[in-house]
Amino acid sequence: MNVIKRILGVIWFLLGPAVTFFLIAGAVKNIDSSGNKDINNPVIWVIIIAIFVPIAIGLMIFGWYAIKNEYEHLPEDSDHLNFE
Repeated sequence: MNVIKRILGVIWFLLGPAVTFFLIAGAVKNIDSSGNKDINNPVIWVIIIAIFVPIAIGLMIFGWYAIKNEYEHLPEDSDHLNFE
């Protein structure tokens, strides 16, 4: 199970920048001042990018911890928590 967590950690770590890149590339491709559809409006793209970039950063952080094997042993109850 730990191997699966580490493999998924690599996937999540790489997925964060990929999502950010494709969002920005889609914005650059679709923003057009002469367009009259919602997809051509830069305000919509700024909102979408502002919402999804923190999610992508969270994916990268989650993946980094999975790669470092921080999720190797998860506590079963509050008595097993280790506050160092």
